[in-house]
Amino acid sequence: MKLAGNRIEGFLKSPDVAVRLVLVYGPDGGLVKERVGRLTQSVCPDLGDPFRIVDLTAAGVKDDPARLSDEAAAIAMTGGRRVVRVHDAGDAVSQTVQSFLEHPFGDALVLLEAGELGPRSSLRKLIEGIDNAVALPCYADEGGSLEAVIHESLRAQGLTAEPDAVAWLADHLGGDRLLTRSELNKLALYMGGAGRVQLADAVACVGDTAAMSLDDLSMACAEGDQQTAQRTLERLYREGTSPIAVLRSLQRHFQRLHLAAGAMTQGKNPEQALMVLKPPPHFRVAEHMRGQLVRWTAERLGQALDLLLTTEVDCKTTGMPAEEICSRTIMQLTRAAGRKAPSGRR
Repeated sequence: MKLAGNRIEGFLKSPDVAVRLVLVYGPDGGLVKERVGRLTQSVCPDLGDPFRIVDLTAAGVKDDPARLSDEAAAIAMTGGRRVVRVHDAGDAVSQTVQSFLEHPFGDALVLLEAGELGPRSSLRKLIEGIDNAVALPCYADEGGSLEAVIHESLRAQGLTAEPDAVAWLADHLGGDRLLTRSELNKLALYMGGAGRVQLADAVACVGDTAAMSLDDLSMACAEGDQQTAQRTLERLYREGTSPIAVLRSLQRHFQRLHLAAGAMTQGKNPEQALMVLKPPPHFRVAEHMRGQLVRWTAERLGQALDLLLTTEVDCKTTGMPAEEICSRTIMQLTRAAGRKAPSGRR
């Protein structure tokens, strides 16, 4: 079966004992690892217990299909239920997983850790269609879910945050859950104890390389710099950034431009229009955004947002390589940016 939304959190807190296997997959590798860790700890509180936790690779399971069932049926020397984790899982282990779920020996909880799996994935379809297994998708935090993570992490450190600081953090985090938490922990250390985070605190402390690269990509796309856009995109892919994280970063940037362009239709100049944004852009990027507002009308920005949304849907549903779909859209955006808005039209 597949879980989504609020049901995921409930399952993570108290997994159904009837569930013998959980597939944790998605483009947010940090969130995948966090959820695998939480599920492991729900069975074995000591994450360093070598008798109750065993780690396998997908390649090893493929070469020795009986290994999965053997480990799941094994009894821990120290007693207690065991956890069997299979890393880098994919369609290559689908048949082995199916055999195990049809005859699940022992009582161990089996956790499959995987990257992004399309809707046509045989492993994903197998897990979603069977009662004693669960599929947990892990997509990049955004919007309300990302703000909830920010508030939760800061609250655990005795901190609260001003709304503009939360908005700035949400705009610069979210591509990877572990990286998000790491940056928020760094912010807590910077604050030095309980208190309230101001926008200046967030700007001074948080600014991971991946977020900066995503910002560079957004700027290049909006300015029509195709060479820089493609070079930055390739770098992001090499660093493990998912196409979905790239698309959502672009969506945030073009949404802000669209809001500013709307203000210009009401008579504001580019500088005044940018001040409408909450939080306002950092002075280092404000000049670039003023130039972008010359290139894009509100109508064309709306079309760009439609394209980005359609691309995200295609990445999740068509089964085609998400990296290639994303790259094609970025080429379309940079070409569109090369056509400056007609004089006098906003």
